[in-house]
Amino acid sequence: MKDISKTEAKHATLELATFYVGEALCGMNILKIQEINKLMEMTRVPQAPAYVMGILNLRGQIVTIVDLAKKLGLPSTELTEKSRNIIVNSKGEHIGLMTSRISDVVQAGSDKIEAPPANIGGVQGKYFTGVYKTENSLVGILDVESVLMDE
Repeated sequence: MKDISKTEAKHATLELATFYVGEALCGMNILKIQEINKLMEMTRVPQAPAYVMGILNLRGQIVTIVDLAKKLGLPSTELTEKSRNIIVNSKGEHIGLMTSRISDVVQAGSDKIEAPPANIGGVQGKYFTGVYKTENSLVGILDVESVLMDE
């Protein structure tokens, strides 16, 4: 009986919502995402950290919008028609992660996820729990909590 559960755990799959931060392809566990939207009507917050783009009202909830690229040490996200907010719930607070564009949902076999390198597309490896190789790209699996905690 124990052998069966070990086998199942070994072949578990993780659904990754993938998106671009600049040119870096990132992904996160789809279960961490509340929603993805293209609301850009933000109110600037005076004296907020440079990576905070502003706040927006999402159906009565105040959501802080973070420029994910800037937070990861990359050039600021250029807002375009393809830009999207990925709304996550972190420690009871709604946070919007501004991304350059959304990509696909990828089924990542846990046995195919590797340890993150020291640097992924110019981003420090400490922000990632691992990397997943698809046929033609490398997806950095973002550790949302470490990105939001790191000041």
